[in-house]
Formats: sequence, structure tokens, C-alpha cells
Amino acid sequence: MAKGRVTVREEYCKSCGLCVAVCPAKIMRISERINPKGHRPVEQGDAEKCVGCALCAQVCPDVALFVYKNG
Repeated sequence: MAKGRVTVREEYCKSCGLCVAVCPAKIMRISERINPKGHRPVEQGDAEKCVGCALCAQVCPDVALFVYKNG
């Protein structure tokens, strides 16, 4: 069972990739969708591998990510 879940406020994400680089489980990725500002927002890949560390949310300059811990 995953220890955490990431939600993305896609309208704020500018595809900087910092969360992708810092994720220890390597589950964050840039999506193929385009947000209203013309950027491809990030998404959580294999949610079952999320460790709930919240490093992605900590490095996000746009406060576009929130991590919810399970349990």
C-alpha cells in the first residue's frame, strides 16, 4: 500500500521538473496534457510506489503539489 498520494493543481504547474528530479521513488512525470497557461503539468505515475516524503511539494516554486499521507 502506498504511504502517500500526490495531488496536482494543474493550473499552477509550469512544468519546471523540480519535483520529477527530487522524487526518490521516481514516480513524478511531466504529462502530455496542456494546462490553461500552455504548460504540461506534472502527474503522479505509479501511485503505489509513493513513499509520502513530500519532497515534491517542498521544492515546488508554484505551490502546485500537495501530499496526503495514508494511515
